[in-house]
Amino acid sequence: MAPRTLNKVTKALIAPALALGATIGLASAPAQAAVWSSCDQWGNTTLNGYTLYNNIWGSGAGSQCIWANSGTNWGVNANHPNTGGIKSYPNAKKVINKSITSLGSLSSSYNVTVPSSGAYNTSYDIWDTAYKYEVMLWVNYNGAVGALGTSQGNLTLGGHTWTVYKGNNGSNDVFSFLRTSDSSAGTVNVLPILKWIKDTKGWFGNVTIGDVQFGFEITSSSGGLDFTTNSLSVSSS
Repeated sequence: MAPRTLNKVTKALIAPALALGATIGLASAPAQAAVWSSCDQWGNTTLNGYTLYNNIWGSGAGSQCIWANSGTNWGVNANHPNTGGIKSYPNAKKVINKSITSLGSLSSSYNVTVPSSGAYNTSYDIWDTAYKYEVMLWVNYNGAVGALGTSQGNLTLGGHTWTVYKGNNGSNDVFSFLRTSDSSAGTVNVLPILKWIKDTKGWFGNVTIGDVQFGFEITSSSGGLDFTTNSLSVSSS
């Protein structure tokens, strides 16, 4: 997987060569009339407590447009060439800003419609406030994609069974949990996963969880493919 640092919408600041290499065009808009849409590379807005990002950050990208009826019902039409390397991570972000030990709960439910072709993953991208640690939860994936780092074996936790990978992209540690079978809808109990990383493995301490992002990490979608978040919720206490 390509190196990742900070919130992916900041890629232009951290890796300008990638952003400059992107060729941004126009993709088709959704059939329904959305409350918001954008074909801009860094297009973003905030709706009902979630921040949406078009976020075309990778080298050699094609066109992509994002639309939203709300912060929890949105999608993209993406037409990225059939080449290697992540092109974009359109996502919806909820800010938590609580330490792991101060969280009583952290969970999320998702329902998505994804194409049968292309190369992508549907994933949560969870960051601490210092952007030193990144936790990815892949709920489905297709095509030539893979996690950064080395396999740590399988784990059943948070309501799902995952293959766990541990790696570093040169800027931050990355812990990736890849669901062992694809899922288009479900609920993830996130807090036990964070506690497992902290308490069982000791890979980080009592960090403050900042961003919980959910979206589609797209490597290729030649011809124009639709990715839709039918519903999403992120809740914490």
